Amino acid sequence: MKRRINRKIAYLLLTVIAILWVLPILWMVLASLDGNANIFIKIPDQITLDNFFRVVGDTSNQLAMLNSLVLSFGVAFCVMFASTLAGYVLSRYQSRTTRGYLYTILFMTTLPGTVLIVPVYKMFVMLKFYDRIGGIIIFLSATTLPYSIWMMKNFIDNIPIEIEEAAAVDGAGYWQALYHVVAPLVLPGICCVAIRAFSAAWGDFMTPYILLSSPSKAMASVTMYKYFDAFSVSYGNLAAFSILYSIPSVFLYILAQKFMSKGFAMSGANKG
Repeated sequence: MKRRINRKIAYLLLTVIAILWVLPILWMVLASLDGNANIFIKIPDQITLDNFFRVVGDTSNQLAMLNSLVLSFGVAFCVMFASTLAGYVLSRYQSRTTRGYLYTILFMTTLPGTVLIVPVYKMFVMLKFYDRIGGIIIFLSATTLPYSIWMMKNFIDNIPIEIEEAAAVDGAGYWQALYHVVAPLVLPGICCVAIRAFSAAWGDFMTPYILLSSPSKAMASVTMYKYFDAFSVSYGNLAAFSILYSIPSVFLYILAQKFMSKGFAMSGANKG
């Protein structure tokens, strides 16, 4: 009896949490279709796509979306490539310093980006990286790498080393084994790391806001705030922009599901 009551309470709490999570999304969808949207959730008197047309037709929004895509894909590629190599080395070549290095990496994941932004700003000015998207890609890749390396190391640990030894017997070199043997098996992990890096760069506001000054290089996360001013908020345009802003991340998750859902199918890997 007590167990049944506890289960009902748990389901009730989960239902409340789900409703609280859905409400902002419901407001965003309804407000984007409402020509007179406000802060409250309400069904539009007349459904219109004018908010989307205004947002999409704005050239500054188009450029901001393109800049964000370049930044996010650049960070995802750099992090995916570097973390795969580093994770492989840390997984396969153990030494006395490996454990300490891993704990150092884990500690670095606890440092918030806002703590680093002031010295990074000074460094960017000195190195002439300020107001350059390439410099932002390097910085965000560096801040995303520690946890990504930790993740990739754990993913590669699950791959039996006997598979690589068999490939070496067949004449495969170091890079061939990594590319043709390890990478396909660790593909779900690579997808997880890439998606995490893309999402972190796509949703970052503070870094491009401080380290970029040219309007032509503005990111979507910063451009969104032009719909706020001192006395009013353009709720309809803001909601439409928010929906369009969320599409790349949602699409990337859906696209990667077929890889991530496979997991590590190691059954029979050591046979033959």
